[in-house]
Amino acid sequence: MTHVTVIWRTLYGLYGWLVFILCAAIALLATILVPYAPLRHQLAALATRAIFILGGVPARIEGLENLPAGNAVVVANHASFVDGFLLKGYLPYRFSFVIKGEMRNVPVAHFLLRRSGSKFVERHEQSGSSRDARQIVRAAQEGNSLAFFPEGTFYQEPGVGRFRAGAFVSAIRGDMPVVPVAISGTREMMPANRLWPWPVRPRVLVLPPIFPGDSAFDNHKLLAETARQKILAVIDEPDLCRVSGENSNGD
Repeated sequence: MTHVTVIWRTLYGLYGWLVFILCAAIALLATILVPYAPLRHQLAALATRAIFILGGVPARIEGLENLPAGNAVVVANHASFVDGFLLKGYLPYRFSFVIKGEMRNVPVAHFLLRRSGSKFVERHEQSGSSRDARQIVRAAQEGNSLAFFPEGTFYQEPGVGRFRAGAFVSAIRGDMPVVPVAISGTREMMPANRLWPWPVRPRVLVLPPIFPGDSAFDNHKLLAETARQKILAVIDEPDLCRVSGENSNGD
């Protein structure tokens, strides 16, 4: 890597973080000051999208016409810290994001996420996990549109791992279509081992939905694997379950 490249990436990283801090501050003000929830959620989404636009890397969004007009469950692969901001900014603001419960321990982030419509699921403590899962299923049954990263986390190595059950149980019990979404580019923008953004334009591909009448809805494991394979078919990353010999039909 040349000195010019190092200087350019350093300057861009500083600029990227400044943009992020500014947009996050605007989103925080909106969540504090706006009492009407739909408007609050919309303003938070616009502030989040501005991170990418002002950063010079507006996302390439394809397939938005595949989103059902009614409520649905979106499931996306997870490659970077950036993914949640990406979908929050570019998906319709009616989607509530389901986020790992550890974010409750980060006060400002928890407040911002909760006030912008996110829901939380505890992953490690059994009673909390069961309680949160029931609340998510209830939200689905009440017709809320939900967005999940069903891998639960992301790793340094490229690939798509096992999908956890929660999103798919919610879709089946809520009788809502599952919409697979394939994200690419964010791993190069900010991978797991680096907190310094690089100017890589991300891509979001919304795939055709899997509707409740599909045979994949016979059980949540089959539905999870069907959605996972649809994402794997359109991104240039390996199947981590096949590489590791792990059974992809997890609970």
